[in-house]
Amino acid sequence: MGVRRTSFADMPCAIARTLEVVGEWWSLLIVRDAFLGVTRFDDWQRRLGIARNVLAARLDRLVEEGVFERRRYQDNPPRHEYLLTDKGRDLAPVLQALRSWGDHYAPTPDGPTTVLVHDACGHAARPVPHCSACGERLGRDVHVEAGPGAVDPAFVGAGRPADR
Repeated sequence: MGVRRTSFADMPCAIARTLEVVGEWWSLLIVRDAFLGVTRFDDWQRRLGIARNVLAARLDRLVEEGVFERRRYQDNPPRHEYLLTDKGRDLAPVLQALRSWGDHYAPTPDGPTTVLVHDACGHAARPVPHCSACGERLGRDVHVEAGPGAVDPAFVGAGRPADR
């Protein structure tokens, strides 16, 4: 008997609701491979070594959530490809941030397995967030405050963290 996962869908937190969409085991690796050009079930199965039933369930869920669009490319037998939607492509910064964190804190012995290259200049790049208001680079000099959708502002915390 499998363990039933708690739903985060009604939790008043954008991170929790994001995990509801892409937080299942394998989901972000499937999305990662889509950014690398994988669009077909058998290719994901071969690359990831994922069980077919698990892959089918994850793809169904990602289609249901609007991360992928399913398109038939063969009628007999019916076969589909899975293409990232705008919603799916907007996960690029999330994957870039995870890759950057992993390269720093969970590196492979021989160094990064992939390098992010900026198309405009052709150089290797690291994703660096900037303030949308003033343009300054963001580091640990940010904090979270309750927003207009906060159900319980006390849940957000006491403001600025003591340890940076």
